[in-house]
Amino acid sequence: MERTDDRFIPVLLLGVQAVLWPGAALLGGAAPSAAELLAALLADGLVAAALIARRARPVPVLIVVVAACAVGAGPLPTGAVAVLGTVGVALALFTVAAERDTTTALLCVVTLATWQALHGVSLHGLGDRQGLDLVLTALLYSAATGTGLRLRRLRAARRAVEGRLHRAQAERHRLPAAERRRMERELHDVSAHHLTAVVVTVEAALGLRERRPELADQAVRFAAETGREVTRALSAVRAPVPSSEDLPAPEERLRELVAGFRSLGQPVTCDIDALPEGGVGDAAYGIVREALTNAVRHASGAPTTVRCAYGEAHTEIVVRNAPPDAPAGPRGGGLGGGRGQNLLRGRAREAGGTLTSGPTPEGGWEVRAVLPGRTTAPTPVSVPRAYRLAQFAAAVGLCFQPLLPVLIVRDGTTPTGPGVSAGALFALLAAAQGLALLWLRRAPRTALGTLLVLAALWPAAMAASGYAGPVLLPLALSTLATCVALATVAARDPEAELSVLGARIRPPAPARLSKAVRLAVPRPAVPVSAAVVHAAAATVAVLDRGATAPAWALVGTVTATAALAAAAAWCAGNWYGRRGRGAREVHEGRLAAWTQEAVRDAWAERRRITAGLESTVLARTAEVVEEAEAGRLAQTAERAREALAAMRALLETVRDGEQRTELRPQPTLQALDLLAHQWQATGRQVEVRLTDRVPRRLSAELDLAAYRAAETVLEAGGVEPVLLVLDAADGDLTLTATGVPRATRLAAAERLAARAALLGGTLAVERPDTVLVRLPLTAVPSQEALVPSGGRAAAPARGEAHEEGTR
Repeated sequence: MERTDDRFIPVLLLGVQAVLWPGAALLGGAAPSAAELLAALLADGLVAAALIARRARPVPVLIVVVAACAVGAGPLPTGAVAVLGTVGVALALFTVAAERDTTTALLCVVTLATWQALHGVSLHGLGDRQGLDLVLTALLYSAATGTGLRLRRLRAARRAVEGRLHRAQAERHRLPAAERRRMERELHDVSAHHLTAVVVTVEAALGLRERRPELADQAVRFAAETGREVTRALSAVRAPVPSSEDLPAPEERLRELVAGFRSLGQPVTCDIDALPEGGVGDAAYGIVREALTNAVRHASGAPTTVRCAYGEAHTEIVVRNAPPDAPAGPRGGGLGGGRGQNLLRGRAREAGGTLTSGPTPEGGWEVRAVLPGRTTAPTPVSVPRAYRLAQFAAAVGLCFQPLLPVLIVRDGTTPTGPGVSAGALFALLAAAQGLALLWLRRAPRTALGTLLVLAALWPAAMAASGYAGPVLLPLALSTLATCVALATVAARDPEAELSVLGARIRPPAPARLSKAVRLAVPRPAVPVSAAVVHAAAATVAVLDRGATAPAWALVGTVTATAALAAAAAWCAGNWYGRRGRGAREVHEGRLAAWTQEAVRDAWAERRRITAGLESTVLARTAEVVEEAEAGRLAQTAERAREALAAMRALLETVRDGEQRTELRPQPTLQALDLLAHQWQATGRQVEVRLTDRVPRRLSAELDLAAYRAAETVLEAGGVEPVLLVLDAADGDLTLTATGVPRATRLAAAERLAARAALLGGTLAVERPDTVLVRLPLTAVPSQEALVPSGGRAAAPARGEAHEEGTR
């Protein structure tokens, strides 16, 4: 299909060119010579053949098309290469802009326009005709290049949207399973490291109780301390809420881990490089912890080495232990569940690496993992610097080529005469309008105002230069530029221009504020102003030329024409903007729906596993601490083994049980990590921080309302990096969201204000991309405000399940 499309347009242009010339000439009785027909056939055929390959080689095709048209325009009659010399060049420029980078496209269009202008000026000077030719050429080239750039941006945006939707849809089903795997891995790590250490230490103290009684006191203190650490670690597994506290660097955490194993009597030496934050550092820590735990279990007392080398290509982690000295068997026999190696490989796989393990020739054991290094992150494709320099050098050379005859051949006569030609003034005004159009995306209203000021200057330029050509042609070009700006301004989201900056929104203020802002910014005044300015400019220009029609008829006709053009451009922009906003709303609605579903399924998995954790493992761990604090060594070892057995049973339940309940619990602040993970899976950078001042226990209503506020902020859409910070100060829980410009618009701000109002809170928009939601810590809302119909009221403490109906 692409090849058919690529051939169709050049063949069509060739046919139109043949109808224009020599077809029109033959109908008029002026038969061209055989030489002219042959030259036209060669030039037009070369251009058409080159345009067929425009997608594969756009820049060489542009050069061939321009060169063929320039060579053929000299000996051939007027119109022999008119179609292919205008539409063909514009098509080649459009393809360069659509298929290549922005720098290459702008360099091509500027070089071509400069070369053509200098070439025309060097041959014919800059008169009225040449000035209008320059304006029309600049308009054609700018339109072709701008359309190509716009098409390339639309393609990139469409690919990005499709990619985000695909990732969100895939992650919707993957997030619950990923949460189940995370909890399984974390539970295994806690059991493997902490509880195993308790069993190994206490049983070693029991074996040496007769010879070294002081070890018993050390063992029970260690057991009690480790039991409390297990409780804290399991709490973190249940609710990994992010915090703003600075965590130690990955290599520091590894060194602390090694020091902990040394305190158990395991001789460990380490060589650890500085590791990166994120997945690689976390995976390295988990792999080393599991490998050292296995060494303590199966080769207690054997020398062990840990090496972590962070390189350019990969990160290598090696944990090797020598064979155990005592042949009597490992300490803590029967503690393992046979799942550690699989979890190790899964951890390495999730980090993008591989892991192998096996015996060493000396009889020991080695675990070796290869994870990503420094250079594995994808780098954006960029044009080589040498190629870019060659592009600029060729452009400069082509721009100077038309000046060579002027610099070498000197005419003895010098043109004289006062004033500036119309061509020069028109070229300057057209250049100023083109520059204003370039600022449309960044400052649309400023650019439109500049275009209206320049439109008023066209009649003065025509009168000052003595322009005698068609009076409406320059004004039509100016009107066309203004219509492009009007369509661009109209296509923008009205809410993006209605700023609520600095406002404090409290019920029922959103509606009043919305109405006041809309009255202060009357959008219909924009096309009316443009129509008035252009109608006045056209009327002045026509009257200055000496029109014979009545003044009232002239004013009415010009005003109606300008109003019709402005209204058409404004309506077209509004239609295009509504169409784009509708597609964006559908896209964002799908993302929000899939995110809600994924988070609620993953939260249900977490609550299901947490329920089993609280009823089994945490209870056994509390008994370990109780026995250790009472100084009963044997009972402490027995309770620790029971806790390990309960952990293994829970892990089996986690792995095999995937039941779903009809009523899923509503997520709370403890699900913020799931919410951030789901949005990150769509390609958006989302970071969540909780300060130390946030209470550990919140009322169920406040917990749920704060989560929903964060959810609403992210559902507002956008692709900017987002930072959510939760803090507590002056009796309020505050949610500060930065990098959310769409959440500051009126519709999203009103939704956030309505959510905050349920608890008597407020919403503040501090900057165009920052919102601040304040919720009182002591507020008690009505039950119907927070509990959906058909659901049950939330539990009274943060962290407990909120059983409500599925939305």
